[in-house]
Amino acid sequence: MSDREIECWLTDMDGVLVHEDRAIPGAADFLRRLVDRERRFLVLTNNSIYTPRDLAARLARSGLDLPEQSIWTSALATAQFLDDQHPGGTAYVIGEAGLTTALHEIGYVLTDIKPDYVVLGETRTYSFEAITRAIRLIGEGARFIATNPDSTGPSQDGPLPATGAVAAMITRATGRDPYYVGKPNPMMFRSAMNAIEAHSEMTAMVGDRMDTDVVAGMEAGLRTYLVLTGSTARADIGRFPFQPNHVVNSVADLIDVI
Repeated sequence: MSDREIECWLTDMDGVLVHEDRAIPGAADFLRRLVDRERRFLVLTNNSIYTPRDLAARLARSGLDLPEQSIWTSALATAQFLDDQHPGGTAYVIGEAGLTTALHEIGYVLTDIKPDYVVLGETRTYSFEAITRAIRLIGEGARFIATNPDSTGPSQDGPLPATGAVAAMITRATGRDPYYVGKPNPMMFRSAMNAIEAHSEMTAMVGDRMDTDVVAGMEAGLRTYLVLTGSTARADIGRFPFQPNHVVNSVADLIDVI
């Protein structure tokens, strides 16, 4: 597959387009080129706290003009997964608006009475009471789903425990592992491709992490581009048993590829 055959693009958000709420140089031109060339694309994030509308507003403050329809979150992917697996079900949810809104929109009922699923996502303030309730519901037979396996998330004061860390606590208490929908599960990319009617052999993934973006892109059959504006440094690439198709300094280097 040559670069000229790429018709659809998936790109990570943090570390690729923005860093600490500031647009990475070249990101605005990269997005503009995708629109000008009429490429189908989605911007992906494992964060399940925010709705696409919230994230579009956040990106706009950074100087990036992106419609909410172009954003695909782990919350949306989780809702799509549940709608495919068990339409019209019930769930006990630990999470915020991004996750609860996505589940409401597929017709799920949110309840703490004999739910079909316990669904764990990010929240700024995890409630010990809610975690305890989740543990008991899973023990009573609810199936355990988590939006993503990220152990920590960023904050101005330092790392915060995220979905993966809280899931580990629930697993330790129940003996039940969750099914993680978000990256590095290629399910996240497949659901995004379905949303824009993309085919893997004509789709590229742009990410900043070898252990999530690149491995999931590879497993989903996509052409992978690693940018060096985020988590993975050039010196670290060779340590992984898999490699991206291309390594570039930033999305600015991809404008002419589109």
